Amino acid sequence: MTAMTAARTPTTAPSHSPADRPRLGLRERKKIKTREAIRAATYALVKEQGYDATTIDQIAERAEVSPSTVFRYFPTKEDIVLTDEYDAVMLEEIRQRPVEEPWPDTLRHVLHRAVELGTSEDEEVSRLRTHLMVQVPAVRSRMMESMSATGRMLCEAIGERTGRAPDSLEVRVYAMSLIGGLMETSMYWAENDHRDDFGALIDRALDVMRHGLPGEKP
Repeated sequence: MTAMTAARTPTTAPSHSPADRPRLGLRERKKIKTREAIRAATYALVKEQGYDATTIDQIAERAEVSPSTVFRYFPTKEDIVLTDEYDAVMLEEIRQRPVEEPWPDTLRHVLHRAVELGTSEDEEVSRLRTHLMVQVPAVRSRMMESMSATGRMLCEAIGERTGRAPDSLEVRVYAMSLIGGLMETSMYWAENDHRDDFGALIDRALDVMRHGLPGEKP
């Protein structure tokens, strides 16, 4: 989920037991390695010279690939910053939760799992990503565009779990409200210099989704 997860690529499908995690084929692992090289080059250059000064040619040279290869994996520079492969992983996480578990509990578990995946290996990258969302209009605009794809995935998951039609108005409104709330949570985290625990911010956002705005303080 692009609003919160660092742009890394899992090399195995999610599962409760390591023994039954299918390994990806050689071709897919090579693609993953290329994507990660492009991302690493981009983040390094952005930290060195800023986002606007970083060009596709520079990224390609640093990643030791051609500019056409960069564009084959990422249509725009903004996509390098924002794209991840965790939508499918999170969908599988939802499917693996107990059927009897209340949907809000499932959602809270899965989002905390997303935070864990996105920050466990490189929290600095997560912070850089969210800073770019706040500071660079082009990244923020592309983030808004990408929300629709994540929203469709979430609609599918909600439909499967609740028995509702994924394309129903209620499911679509709920899913996109959630995606928008998560994006605002990420931006709030960055705007406040990442002082807060992001998992705690996720809990606050989910509480608002579930219960509405809290009453005014006396």
